[in-house]
Amino acid sequence: MPDFSKRSAEAEIMDDLNCTGHVLDRTLHELEIINKWLGGNHITIVSLEQLLKNYSNDEAITIVDLGCGGGDMLRIIDSWGKRNNFKLNLIGIDANPNIVAFAKRNLLSHPHIQFKTLNVFGEEFENQKFDIVIGTLFYHHFSSEQLVHFFRKLKRQVSVGFIINDIHRHWLAYYSIKLLTQAFSKSAMVKYDAPLSVLRAFKRTELREVLEATAIESFTIKWKWAFRWQVIAKMSL
Repeated sequence: MPDFSKRSAEAEIMDDLNCTGHVLDRTLHELEIINKWLGGNHITIVSLEQLLKNYSNDEAITIVDLGCGGGDMLRIIDSWGKRNNFKLNLIGIDANPNIVAFAKRNLLSHPHIQFKTLNVFGEEFENQKFDIVIGTLFYHHFSSEQLVHFFRKLKRQVSVGFIINDIHRHWLAYYSIKLLTQAFSKSAMVKYDAPLSVLRAFKRTELREVLEATAIESFTIKWKWAFRWQVIAKMSL
């Protein structure tokens, strides 16, 4: 039986930045479906609504999606922004150039959405400024120590805040996603990575410890279905 008492450090197939081909394309397509049907996309949109509740529609807002995958979340945010009359500059960032290439093909109908191949721990990323940074199923790929280091720098890069939409490490989440992917997934990567993602994910106390070590003053952590954490961190004005 897996150990749910601590985060796993085992690497996922998705962590290989040279990952490419049909398996990757199939995986990105299935991740879009998983986020849609398990409520992940809704969590990010609701979080954006809270961060921008008092934000002027006249000002342009730069939103960056870390670990952007196929760009599906940015497409949803683009539609949401248009419905609410927000002027959005949308940027997707991923360290895997093959994923960025897939995202560009996937969003050919949205040429105004930008995609960049960047390492979020690299100097080029650290020198950039944004209004909001989002990450969906992204942060569990890093150790708590890496996240403290990252958020300490990120809070100096963002003006409004950042959103964490990630997994709650729980035995029921593990066995449920293992069963679902074995039954319905056609991607070997999804079948392997999805249960492992749960083992690499967070308990509430672990997220809180990371954010407190980062000295972020204003944040909320809420549990959402299905076994997701919604973290909204607001920057001090």
